Amino acid sequence: MEKEIDARGLLCPEPLLLTKKEMDQMPQGGTIKVLVSTQAARENITRLAESRGWAVEVSSAGEDIVLVLKK
Repeated sequence: MEKEIDARGLLCPEPLLLTKKEMDQMPQGGTIKVLVSTQAARENITRLAESRGWAVEVSSAGEDIVLVLKK
């Protein structure tokens, strides 16, 4: 199962809260793709995911930051 969250332009803590909500509902083996526009959101989401045992891949798409979280 894969979900996508478009949190571009949102200020913290909104991107983090949206991601946490999806993480709580995601079954084992799921993937969440999160689009954010700030380094603070990238760092906060990465920290949350890693603390819960999720793998995190970070890349850029133009000015946007793409995080792929895998459970």
